[in-house]
Amino acid sequence: MTRVLFVCIGNSCRSQMAEGFARAYGQGVLEVESAGLMPAVMVAPLTRQVMEERGVELGDQFPKPLDWVHPETCDLVVNMSGHPLPETLPAPVRDWNVDDPIGQSEKAYRKVRDQIEDLVLALIEEVRGGGPPVSPPR
Repeated sequence: MTRVLFVCIGNSCRSQMAEGFARAYGQGVLEVESAGLMPAVMVAPLTRQVMEERGVELGDQFPKPLDWVHPETCDLVVNMSGHPLPETLPAPVRDWNVDDPIGQSEKAYRKVRDQIEDLVLALIEEVRGGGPPVSPPR
């Protein structure tokens, strides 16, 4: 299995969505976690709501800092924060350009959710097709 860490700023929206979809669709292919550069207090209620609309429950997921999830054990780090990640991360980093929906409408959350769902499905297919994903050097 390929171990993937999804990172955003607060670990309240985007990375939680990615983790939720990866757990739901990538069983047996991906082992996933998520974290934030500056973790929020809780997962945004709209994040939970729009994920439930897709039948994906986030359960007891909560925002975590990067050092709680052991990024050194990952095969790939997916960065949705829009900020550079620490150069000390040993895993390849792939940047996904996904808008942060925090403080926006339900429509914005759904748009971000749908974009993340497509990206996660493509990542799963990539891993199924030929082993761990490879990112270009930083």
